[in-house]
Amino acid sequence: MIGRPLKFETPEELQKAIDSYFQDCDNRIKEFATKDGKLFTMKYPKPYTIEGLAVAIGVDRRTILNYEKVDQYEDFFHIIKNAKAKILQNLNERALDGDNNPAVTIFNLKNNYGYRDKDPDEGNDHNVNININYPE
Repeated sequence: MIGRPLKFETPEELQKAIDSYFQDCDNRIKEFATKDGKLFTMKYPKPYTIEGLAVAIGVDRRTILNYEKVDQYEDFFHIIKNAKAKILQNLNERALDGDNNPAVTIFNLKNNYGYRDKDPDEGNDHNVNININYPE
């Protein structure tokens, strides 16, 4: 393989770093103020993102997307696929709950997950044939 050496030598190293990222997000504590100015803290999970994962494990966002290429990084493929699926689930659930900015959600889906707007000229994705036999 040509290029820079992999940051993670084993799939286990990569999985451990990813698990640590998710745990850190889940355990974030945030400080809030009441109307009368009293401060309190509470668990306030941080949204999962590809960019956040990249920073946490010390790689570039493109590296994560490249690790997902099964032909080049077979040992890392399923680990990255599962991490991206978990991030996508979190993104979608936060969007449905109204916790995410819709524009940011759309941008993320298009740039990290291959989603795109359907071209109205494309037509339907499926051909449906319906055969009706009328009695004579």
